[in-house]
Amino acid sequence: MKKIITILGARPQFIKSKPLSDALRHHKRIKEVIVHTGQHYDFCMYRVFLRELNLPKPKYFLGINRGDNTSQVWRMLKKLSGVIERENPDLVLVYGDTNSTLAGALAAKQKGIALAHIEAGMRSFDLKMPEELNRVITDRLADLLFVPVREGMTNLKNEGRKKGVFLVGDVLCDVLLTYKDRIKKIFFPLKGRLGIKQQKYCFLTLHRQDSVDNRSNLELLLKNIAQIKTKIIFAVHPRTTKMVRRFGLARYLKGNITCIPPLSYLEAISLIQHARLVLTDSGGAQREAYILKTPCITLRNETEWRQTLDNGWNRLVRLDPLHLSQLAVIAERENAIGAHSNIFGNGKAAIKILHILENFMLK
Repeated sequence: MKKIITILGARPQFIKSKPLSDALRHHKRIKEVIVHTGQHYDFCMYRVFLRELNLPKPKYFLGINRGDNTSQVWRMLKKLSGVIERENPDLVLVYGDTNSTLAGALAAKQKGIALAHIEAGMRSFDLKMPEELNRVITDRLADLLFVPVREGMTNLKNEGRKKGVFLVGDVLCDVLLTYKDRIKKIFFPLKGRLGIKQQKYCFLTLHRQDSVDNRSNLELLLKNIAQIKTKIIFAVHPRTTKMVRRFGLARYLKGNITCIPPLSYLEAISLIQHARLVLTDSGGAQREAYILKTPCITLRNETEWRQTLDNGWNRLVRLDPLHLSQLAVIAERENAIGAHSNIFGNGKAAIKILHILENFMLK
């Protein structure tokens, strides 16, 4: 029996892991051991995610969720090294671009274990972003690179990577297509609870370090978001709540803005699907909006998902006074949406990844 250690730490990684974990759960020749670093951890929300998506329970919980990026990675690396020694896997699998991703990649290669990276090849080309550093280093170390979109293949080719590179599609697309019918039903109780109508509201999320940890950026964002006349449903991340209080910016969260606590995954997806517009700084929400054919405005200086910008489905509004001053106008006017293509694949990414893993591990 071959063994894979899958390292997860952020809520989106658990979501993206579901299709492949489901495929591995009853595999006769490959066993998956899941490690939760604890990077993003809220006990109540964690139980909701496990139950709602029927996710397998991690075998290890490391409880590392405080400190700056460097200290987080160092502590994760130390504990993951111990787990790898104990489990002696044939391969370590990581997702995305978090500190957990980088720590898992370093721990695997320092122990001489093969490394696979799901969501490889994506680039914002801004090395000041911690996520960009995590992506670039992990891709450099990985033996198997599972790429979600064609742009990622181009990026890796330009970096000289040819061996072990596979265009498989996005596992997030697998998840959305699996739950597409269910999220339609979830909207009916939500719209009554929130007092909204289909395509008559904007859905807002903010959580990234650049957006909320910088007082001037957060105030600039909230001040201009408050100018949008359409009703806004703001699912407020715990980190954002803390910084709004610390900076004394609650005065902007009134009028058209309805603040709600974090939602379950399927509730959030349902609100994205039925919104007129998504406003976000999240990489995942950009893709979810695109796959569900909901126009999106990305509140960041750059995006690694540049193909979503084609044909107007996603618009980039940078975090500076000039660009954000135009936000209300951009959000209120009719979106000139062009052609829509399946850039994230057909919902079969996990099956493709499994077949490649089988060829790699069982040959």
